Amino acid sequence: MANPAQHRSSRNQIVFGIILALLAAIGFSAKAILVKLAYRHPVDAVTLLALRMSFSVPFFLAVALWSHNQGNAKSLELKDWGAILGLGFVGYYLSSLLDFLGLQYISASLERLVLFLYPTIVVIMSALFLKRPLGRQELIAMGLSYAGIVLVFVHDFSGVHGSGMAVGAGLVFASTLTYSIYLIGVGQVIARIGTVRFTAYAMTVASVATLMQFAFTHPMTAMRQPISVYTLGLSMAIISTVLPVFMLSASIRLIGSGQASLIGTIGPVSTIFMAQAFLGEGVSLLQTIGSVLVMTGVVMIGRHSLSPKTRVS
Repeated sequence: MANPAQHRSSRNQIVFGIILALLAAIGFSAKAILVKLAYRHPVDAVTLLALRMSFSVPFFLAVALWSHNQGNAKSLELKDWGAILGLGFVGYYLSSLLDFLGLQYISASLERLVLFLYPTIVVIMSALFLKRPLGRQELIAMGLSYAGIVLVFVHDFSGVHGSGMAVGAGLVFASTLTYSIYLIGVGQVIARIGTVRFTAYAMTVASVATLMQFAFTHPMTAMRQPISVYTLGLSMAIISTVLPVFMLSASIRLIGSGQASLIGTIGPVSTIFMAQAFLGEGVSLLQTIGSVLVMTGVVMIGRHSLSPKTRVS
């Protein structure tokens, strides 16, 4: 039987894990707000993403170097490096690029809800390609989620965000699709390499790909931006990339991936409130109902999932 000191220590770990998961979810959600604020200046998606990655990559390089120098670090095989390159490109670089492009056209609230559909896409793709049957609960959950997206889409389309809505929603959905492909392939790689080590390496790959794209498509003068854009880029790197990635990893170690994933469902709610506070995006009854439907469906699938994964976007 555990003594009172052990019980208090265990309880404190759980509370700390919950706090970290909440902060991580809010940090990830703030990304859309920061991007929309940056778009009020004459900056394009590729330049903004390059700024985010430029500020992020020193941290991930430091973690990658630290993990490499650990005495118990497993030597990586050629297939591991291939997986890091491929999954880092698809799951972090391509997914982030499509997301940033989509945010030029749609509201932050709709973007977060579309991104939040990734568990449903993983279930569908697993059924199509891995022959995993869909259960009744999963079908109901997907129906609720996509009905909610339709309601929020109708809300935005009838308002000031109507222009380019289909393009923006399509780009963000493509971002969700590429991330779902990443999730299906990442499980065994993380088991061999470790979550923190893999994330540091894969984010470094994404950063290099982003900066190469910027170098080939933009003059260096494109980096001459107002100080507020640099501030927002740095905030995206620290608040919405580096800190939440490692807070979520720590939370998973303390309370488990299932609990951390369910706590992450606060993400769309926090985005809606932050969008209202910082961007002036209204919150209608239709949008609220749609958001509740999406989160209900995702929670149902999350409870059914055996191995929820983390997201960086």
